[in-house]
Amino acid sequence: MLSALTQPNFPKAAIGLEKNSITALSLQKEGRGMFGIKQAATIELPSNLLVPSFLDRNISNPRELIVLLEEAVASAGLLGQKSWSASLPSNTARSAILTLETASAKDESEEILDWKAEQSFGAPAGELRITRQKITPDREGKSRYFATAVKLSVIDEYETIFETFGWKTGLILPRAVSETKWLTDDSNRTDSLLISSQSDGFSAILLRGGEPAVIRTVMCGVAERNDEIYRLLMFYNDRFGSGNAENLLDRILLVGKDLVPAKIKEISAEALGRALRVLRPDEVGLNLPASSLSFDDLAAPAGLAAFGWR
Repeated sequence: MLSALTQPNFPKAAIGLEKNSITALSLQKEGRGMFGIKQAATIELPSNLLVPSFLDRNISNPRELIVLLEEAVASAGLLGQKSWSASLPSNTARSAILTLETASAKDESEEILDWKAEQSFGAPAGELRITRQKITPDREGKSRYFATAVKLSVIDEYETIFETFGWKTGLILPRAVSETKWLTDDSNRTDSLLISSQSDGFSAILLRGGEPAVIRTVMCGVAERNDEIYRLLMFYNDRFGSGNAENLLDRILLVGKDLVPAKIKEISAEALGRALRVLRPDEVGLNLPASSLSFDDLAAPAGLAAFGWR
């Protein structure tokens, strides 16, 4: 899905920025399709230092964030690393599938795509950094693009921080998009679903044939989250449930400490009539060391770092 974004090869090290933490890591190859953690560290951030937002300022105190970012990199033993990829909090970006109204390639102009992006993202195209990847046309042959947008003013906050270290940052993507890497290698066999929690809800990306088929960002409180996941699965059942049985959703990747696998399996059994298989990190290609490191912290930056072997 992200092949056009990840050529040529990108660094094998990545930074993961979240509202409450910073993770710095590098990966090592451990056989076909498997990666291990070579070096990694996660440190906590003080409250309100980083407030992820698509429209508003994200970093309240850049100097403090610089100090803590250096601490994370030093703790991981990666102070000498100068080439990085970076995952940003999902709230900093918006993703959508843009579908053109006609099947004619002549209508795929930059102006039309920018207009579609503005309608989807709620901001002028000139104020956004938009990444577009053409994906499989819809059933009517209409062209489709998987698009992700970040406001220029927001991305500038992060890039200014990176520049203070003299870093060369190859790939910067939002958390949920970074995490889909762990589903793309095998998702052509069956549909796969990523649910990635965030402070004000969750992001969900359904992959079909290795490409996004449904993208949802749901704003809700913790008390409403299970009900919203149930509605999402019911939507899937209504839209795709009568399709090819070989492709039907049977596996789900959960990223977030507040997502309880047993509860999600119970919800899926009620919504779909079958319990989804909740994937473990080693089943998607990441071996975790026996330490305090958490897949919830590592999934996004490790997903970006894994592209260094493409």
